[in-house]
Amino acid sequence: MADLPAAPDPIDPAEVRRPPLDPRLLKYSPSARWYVIFTAVFQAATVIAMLVAAVALAGLLAELITDPAKRTFGAQATHLWVLAVALAARVALDYLAGRYAHRAALSTIAELRLQAVDRLTDPVHTSPRTLLNVRERAVTVALRGLDSLVDYFAGYLPALLATIIITPVVVVVIAWVDFTSAVIIFITIPLIPVFMVLIGLVTRDRTERKLESMSALTAQLMDLLTGLPTLRALGRAHSPAARVDKLGQNLRKSTMSSLRVAFLSGTALELIATLSVALVAVSIGLRLVFGDMSLYAGVLALILAPEAYLPLRRVGAQFHNSEDGMTASREILAFIEAPDDAAAQRSDGRGTAAVALAGAEIAVTGIGVHDRDGWAPHDLTAVLQPGQVNVLTGPNGSGKSSVIAVLLGLLRPDTGSVTVAGVPLDDLDLDAYRSQIAWLPQQPVVVPGTVRANLELFGSADPADLAAACRASGFDAVLAEMPDGYDTPLGAGGVGMSAGQRQRLALARVLAAPAPLLLLDEPTAHLDADSEDAVLAAIAARARAGATVVMVAHHAVAVGGADVIVELEGVAGVA
Repeated sequence: MADLPAAPDPIDPAEVRRPPLDPRLLKYSPSARWYVIFTAVFQAATVIAMLVAAVALAGLLAELITDPAKRTFGAQATHLWVLAVALAARVALDYLAGRYAHRAALSTIAELRLQAVDRLTDPVHTSPRTLLNVRERAVTVALRGLDSLVDYFAGYLPALLATIIITPVVVVVIAWVDFTSAVIIFITIPLIPVFMVLIGLVTRDRTERKLESMSALTAQLMDLLTGLPTLRALGRAHSPAARVDKLGQNLRKSTMSSLRVAFLSGTALELIATLSVALVAVSIGLRLVFGDMSLYAGVLALILAPEAYLPLRRVGAQFHNSEDGMTASREILAFIEAPDDAAAQRSDGRGTAAVALAGAEIAVTGIGVHDRDGWAPHDLTAVLQPGQVNVLTGPNGSGKSSVIAVLLGLLRPDTGSVTVAGVPLDDLDLDAYRSQIAWLPQQPVVVPGTVRANLELFGSADPADLAAACRASGFDAVLAEMPDGYDTPLGAGGVGMSAGQRQRLALARVLAAPAPLLLLDEPTAHLDADSEDAVLAAIAARARAGATVVMVAHHAVAVGGADVIVELEGVAGVA
């Protein structure tokens, strides 16, 4: 089974050579493409406004100092108006660019999240087992990680485009006015990118460690929240506190390490830029004293010199803010571009054959599913006949739930095959096939809607059958406490219901379903002895009525009620 790729090593030479603007962002996000175009236009307009303002200010100061006759408002009205309009235009451009950057960032994040979720949750591309292995990392990257992409779009990328557009233009204008200042800038300006590269190698390492710490903490919290009812029932709800605290301390240390590098590197880059501008200023001052250049040229070069370094200083300042977002975007793009999981693929992705499950024999021939722990199951062969209760049993990790996933068409076995009424499962129209199945997973799903809508999720049931299913599962007692009975609304995930109540609802839903194939994963878990007997009797009655029942069970009572017992062995090593 091919797992989705993990994040690349942060100090891998190939990663160091990765361009600051990942071309894959433009490929998968239309918003990112339009953003780059509009930002380039904004930066071109900004450099024009900046040059106009610098020329107007230099002319104003030169005339005020050298020509006493022009020290009046009327004489300088043109310069003042041009300066005011240019500065106003620059402020407006900065405001519009920032506002558009935030909107484009949010749109890009939404597009990447949607594509990643579609890819990861599509069983044609990613098998449920592989998704289980990468879900914590994917959740962290898609949620908290991608949120940092706002800093990349709003800060780093505009500064990067400004460096590409503004800095060369400013250096050329300065060379036209004062070639000596342009030479100084040309020599000193590469020092900033060199230091940025050196600092970037350290920063990427710190960022990757912070993302790993965040992923570990997210995974621990997800597992803790999932198992909290069980921990409370066993009186061990406070046991994971030490582990969560340790993970939090690791996240704090990695975050503070990243911030320390950011502050130190920001100081170093500002110092380099300040000293470089100071060299230009000293050179201009000395040449003005000795009369080697005009005041207008000196003032204009001095005004433009900081503008040549400003984009690079902004890139350095924004680099650390955006590194989390860039790392997350690389990982989310890796998820999107990951090759199809071999365990999830079918011959052409979609079959077209139709088959009626009522009275159909299901043959499982030598199926095996391989994951990082080995084969589970391995070389399993069984014939599932209609009108029988077929029980899958075996030790934990032997692949019982994987067999259910294979029968559902959610997981393709690495070896072997499944046929339904003689038709290979790969050739079936999965939507039509699954519409004839009632499935009870280990964690039942409750959709927003009424109780009746949830009970009839697998198809409308006869009122008498529905009432009988509720009695057999014990859900009738839960229903009696609800204010509107079958019409009581339920929230997403069954908000307001306990885990036991959701289990009973799911049991009643499956028992009442008119489906000819019932797939039950531990249907009697968390039930007392009397309830277990009632559920098993109802399952046996469905089998006698002609349904094919496949049930995962550990409990001796459940196994004892089977017509056919399919034993699965423990996890096998790599063949």
